[in-house]
Amino acid sequence: MSGSVPAKPPPVNAARQACAIWATRAALNTSSESQMHRVPLWRRAAVWPLAALVRLWWTTLRICVPDEDRRVVELQGQPTIFVLWHNRLFMAAEVVRRYRRGRPLYSLISSSRDGSWLAAFFSSVGLCAVRGSSSRSGREAATALVDVLRSGFDVGITPDGPLGPVYEMKPGALIVARRARTRVVLAGMDFESSWRVASWDGFHIPRPFSRVHMRFEAVEAGALDERDEAARRIGRRLVELNPDRRPAPVRRRA
Repeated sequence: MSGSVPAKPPPVNAARQACAIWATRAALNTSSESQMHRVPLWRRAAVWPLAALVRLWWTTLRICVPDEDRRVVELQGQPTIFVLWHNRLFMAAEVVRRYRRGRPLYSLISSSRDGSWLAAFFSSVGLCAVRGSSSRSGREAATALVDVLRSGFDVGITPDGPLGPVYEMKPGALIVARRARTRVVLAGMDFESSWRVASWDGFHIPRPFSRVHMRFEAVEAGALDERDEAARRIGRRLVELNPDRRPAPVRRRA
């Protein structure tokens, strides 16, 4: 019998493993009335070049975060709901990679076939998807996100998505936070230089090698008691944390 030392197992991607575990659990508890479209392997392969380009793009950005805000975003004691405007989504996965390493971030994505492309991209850049529809069944979407939080994972919510109006705070994030009894962190991103897409939200794409100033503020649980007032107050604060240095381009009608 050989006395050789067993080979060391390959490193495990904790975030990806957690995504797979939760997705399996969700699939086992999914009713036939709400079947989700799976992401086929060929679709993952198709988006890989774009994902690789975006990951390279992120490495060129100079991100500045105040020390106090860094402590807020890096706190690992409990699952967290990150609230950010839809037009700041380009930076979501990089926030996870730099400051929440090992903790997967889940976001709600349509269960349509078109949503499978976005889910495949999310998977390629290190994010996880909860498949559903906030517009068709808000209660089911909120329940799915609460289940993720109770499983110990983080959730990202864009309160003005998926179709706007831009910078209008909808109460979904607060409903989820109150049901899950977990903390909420507001994410702010100020791009010194960015391109803006002619979309409904004027989506920001930071220019390579540009500077991005980030802010992270925790919201106390007691501040969520009055839902409508809390939504207005948090919406105003999110606007303050996310200044636009350039106006969004005007969308042309087809």
